[in-house]
Amino acid sequence: MSNSDKYCVIMAGGIGSRFWPLSTQKFPKQFQDILGTGRTMIQQTYDRIKKIIPNENIFVITNKEYVSLSHQQLPEVPEENIVGEPLIKNTAACNLYMANKIAEINPNATMIVLPADHLILKEDVFVEKMEVAFDIASKHDYLVTLGIKPTRPDTGYGYIQFVDKKDSEYFKVKTFTEKPILELAQSFLESGDFLWNAGIFIWNVKSIQHAFETYLPEMTQHFMACEYNAESEKSCIEIIYPKVQKISIDNGILEKAKNVYVVPSDLGWSDLGTWTSVYENTEKDENENAVKQKHILTYNASGNIIHVKNTNKAIVVDGLKDFIVVDTEKVLLICPRDHDQLIKDYVLDLKSLKTGEKFI
Repeated sequence: MSNSDKYCVIMAGGIGSRFWPLSTQKFPKQFQDILGTGRTMIQQTYDRIKKIIPNENIFVITNKEYVSLSHQQLPEVPEENIVGEPLIKNTAACNLYMANKIAEINPNATMIVLPADHLILKEDVFVEKMEVAFDIASKHDYLVTLGIKPTRPDTGYGYIQFVDKKDSEYFKVKTFTEKPILELAQSFLESGDFLWNAGIFIWNVKSIQHAFETYLPEMTQHFMACEYNAESEKSCIEIIYPKVQKISIDNGILEKAKNVYVVPSDLGWSDLGTWTSVYENTEKDENENAVKQKHILTYNASGNIIHVKNTNKAIVVDGLKDFIVVDTEKVLLICPRDHDQLIKDYVLDLKSLKTGEKFI
């Protein structure tokens, strides 16, 4: 048993449909090396957090389909620490599930919850901010999140408004706003007191359990039926999950709680949620094309992201500007970069076709 009260939960259950066709239901983006670094997204997440948290205190919560894949990619994490959800229920359920599980092991635990598929370029700053957040959350009844200074009025992110105090490392949160319309996002950017919600949370297990009891009492009641041990846990979770509300931790808890604090953090962060975000974080050639593979020739082409899974195939692109070109074994996607938010619609339309499921 570890002597540390610091724990980590890596959330790795998403399908990443905005990142189709590279991210598929059988092999979602968190298990792929998207930027060609030699490590997958979940492996990079583990590499960051292991600097401050011992292996035996690191947990992974994922879909039951991905338990084996998670274990293959993170052999350092104890097999019993990789937990499979029977159904996709958004982020509130998995947060309560893991808080209860960790509290059973160590009732004094303070835990960080991390998405498995985010990019953080400034890892030293990340570690520094984590230490600040752990210190705050372990000493106070606070729900702590990291906030990123916005660089554009992005409608795909949540926004955190904070109450400014001079010379402080953290601030009280005033409001949470999920994915605002463009005009609202623009006003947030101009006001100067809003941060992007990075989806990284730090709290003491007692604090988050109390928050669930207060704001999602029915969910708490469902989970109270389970004992978190190897004999009974899995079968109990299978029974209660169909009854549990499908809601995010942001909507269910953080938008309502009065004890939420934010640590502003310049991490070189991106959620890598879309092909455009990958384009922005990939090295470009002299014509601003993001091209990783060899055997690709471009003529009169600029601002494109070209991703080809078959490295033995030669690709010639002529006259294309600001496009996404993704070629996998089963799918060829060609669409304007500014249509990347429509990729989810492409997937839904394919699902409606009789033979479409095999491409998703």
